[in-house]
Amino acid sequence: MTLATGRQHIAIPGPSIMPDRVLQAMHRPAPDIYDGELHGMVATLVPDLKYVAQTEGYVAMYIANGHAVWEASLQNVTDIGDTVLVPTTGRFGHGWAETARSIGLETEIVEHGRQTPIDPDRVRAALRADTGGRIKAVLAVHVDTSSSVRSDIAALRRVIDEEGHPALLMVDCIASLGVDRFEMDAWGADVMIAASQKGLMVPPGMAFVFFNDRAKARRAEVSQVSFYWDWTPRAEPGMFYQYFGGTAPTHHLYGLRAALDMIRKEGIEAIWARHARLAQMLWGAVEHWGEHGAFRLNVADPAHRSHAVTAAGLNPPDGDRLRAWLQDAAGVTLGIGLGAETPEDPTASGRFRFGHMGHVNGHMMLGLLGSVEAGLKALNIAHKPGGVTRAAEVMAG
Repeated sequence: MTLATGRQHIAIPGPSIMPDRVLQAMHRPAPDIYDGELHGMVATLVPDLKYVAQTEGYVAMYIANGHAVWEASLQNVTDIGDTVLVPTTGRFGHGWAETARSIGLETEIVEHGRQTPIDPDRVRAALRADTGGRIKAVLAVHVDTSSSVRSDIAALRRVIDEEGHPALLMVDCIASLGVDRFEMDAWGADVMIAASQKGLMVPPGMAFVFFNDRAKARRAEVSQVSFYWDWTPRAEPGMFYQYFGGTAPTHHLYGLRAALDMIRKEGIEAIWARHARLAQMLWGAVEHWGEHGAFRLNVADPAHRSHAVTAAGLNPPDGDRLRAWLQDAAGVTLGIGLGAETPEDPTASGRFRFGHMGHVNGHMMLGLLGSVEAGLKALNIAHKPGGVTRAAEVMAG
């Protein structure tokens, strides 16, 4: 007998749980891509995507994943041999830097480890030392999905402005868009990248580059951009096919339309508040369990924790035992750990990640936490009982 039979709860940090409404919108025959209602529907996506990003700028849509728009964003604002500054807080900051190096850019890494946010003063020091203006952009991950560290993007903008440095501020919001508060224009991001499979609640396969007039002006100075990565025709298309550089991702677009309708109805402020409360429920439970045992959150300061994903851990092998028990006995899947300190431990044994982004509500969080507490008891892993009760108190306010 197993209690895992039934709908699985995939609590990984993306792809996130997809609403039935999104799935139903995608369940249809292929439409005419040359004419008809698809063309008008796609035009309605643009203002709603800008609403989620809180920008009046531009958005380019790609048939791609997040790794692809790391490259697309850089191709539009840099030339081979340019330098980018990359303050890192986990694996995905390093991933963006690897992409930059692969297309001929020089990278200057400012390593912050896996438990603290980007330090604006360390970025200031790097910019101040760049007296020749080599650095063309600062690449900042808002929420690093591997570590669950959230950084202050507005503070980076202030540093760049105070130093009078011409570098663009480029932000990876793949994990955070539509979950953690992000205000592109108010916070001064020049370029922002996102993808469909997390806060936007759509299957993997679409990604987005948002940019402002300053980044648009930099694009005009770049010597060469490939046909496919060029954001200009995608953001300001003369014909429908230019939105996507060819055939449209038809069924993703229908799903995205349904997801954006849901986001508009709930309201972005309410969405940010919902995710904050759900995250606080999780943190409360883990901190309670950890009073009598090794259960711990990766990020000590709540102000620096993401509301989309939470990295946590137990002593090896208890973390892996708990993940396996949850999947086999309760139908719950947690994300694996990422960003190990040593090559011998590529999946960070003992660590795991809770995804709580997108289509998630209070009873889903309580069910997840109840399953975790049952697993701790079943496996005789040391913990203080009552974490779910603590989460319920947080939920009740």
